[in-house]
Amino acid sequence: MGAGGRMTEKEREKQEQLARATGGAAMQRSPVEKPPFTVGQIKKAIPPHCFERSVLKSFSYVVLDLAIAAALLYFALGIIPALPSPLHYAAWPLYWIAQGCVCTGVWVIAHECGHHAFSDYSLLDDIVGLVLHSSLMVPYFSWKYSHRRHHSNTGSLERDEVFVPKKKEAMPWYTPYVYNNPVGRLVHIVVQLTLGWPLYLATNASGRPYPRFACHYDPYGPIYNDRERAQIFISDAGVMAVSFGLYKLAATFGFWWLVRVYGVPLLIVNAWLVLITYLQHTHPALPHYDSSEWDWLRGALATMDRDYGILNRVFHNITDTHVAHHLFSTMPHYHAMEATKAIKPILGEYYQIDPTPVAKATWREARECIYVEPENRNGIFWYNNKF
Repeated sequence: MGAGGRMTEKEREKQEQLARATGGAAMQRSPVEKPPFTVGQIKKAIPPHCFERSVLKSFSYVVLDLAIAAALLYFALGIIPALPSPLHYAAWPLYWIAQGCVCTGVWVIAHECGHHAFSDYSLLDDIVGLVLHSSLMVPYFSWKYSHRRHHSNTGSLERDEVFVPKKKEAMPWYTPYVYNNPVGRLVHIVVQLTLGWPLYLATNASGRPYPRFACHYDPYGPIYNDRERAQIFISDAGVMAVSFGLYKLAATFGFWWLVRVYGVPLLIVNAWLVLITYLQHTHPALPHYDSSEWDWLRGALATMDRDYGILNRVFHNITDTHVAHHLFSTMPHYHAMEATKAIKPILGEYYQIDPTPVAKATWREARECIYVEPENRNGIFWYNNKF
């Protein structure tokens, strides 16, 4: 530990191959010493064109995603009803899964707008992000500002915004009975994937504690400052406009029609974004820091790249380039793979990737990453599951 950039790329590839062969079990903990490199040195290793944002290229991804989503919608409305009964019932789940994955890619592009990584024009980024996120029932500006604070405070036990782990003494009494048996753990995962996103938006569930009730829809809530409140109203208006449109569709075609066509894919989108975020920031190899130890660079490096197979491309590589994203969040997603390859030799042991299959990783993290506690050094916390 602490070797930083001294590990060669070949050595790093061997470690990743070993992790693949053992399902990720061989992965070492991330170093917690102050890195022997700076953000400036990392940036110099990345080709300059990786930081260039192209309106045409960014819009090409929007158009492609929306074209695929439209084709899937045509499949649902024009082809599935004409299929014979057995195929009819099998085709709907295929539509739900495919549409949910494609719309997750749309969600990621809107997320990129919130980081000003879509174009060189902030207003254009916000217009595109507002339209895309509102269509997926996300309050764009509300999430943009809380997510920005997550990037500013990643890995901090006091100030991070999402999936902030609790210390052992803060866990409720029933925790061992939920997490230490397979049934309770499965229920926890299902609830997290189905209700986690709406609960986070509505009640700040899994987020940092605030002195009073925090809600992403409340312009006067403690999450936002006075300069941001007007835009929170705009976010709410966007979600309300889409909600009214959905109400009119339900009134015209029926509630269950809307559930089949829009509701179930949206549930899949919500499940993916919760799972992606959870796995990026929850892993036995990742530290968390209190205010006595935390600094921005070590916090940004307390992030895990994951391999989702073919879905990496569907999700615009937010899954397997998340370390680079936390270091340079205004970089467009279509340069992130090249940037990740460039920074690996600099980061060395500070770069973390786990190729464990997603389902296996989710079950493992839910079992092993229950609370955090310090070990050899106060101020640096690691996940544990012992009660």
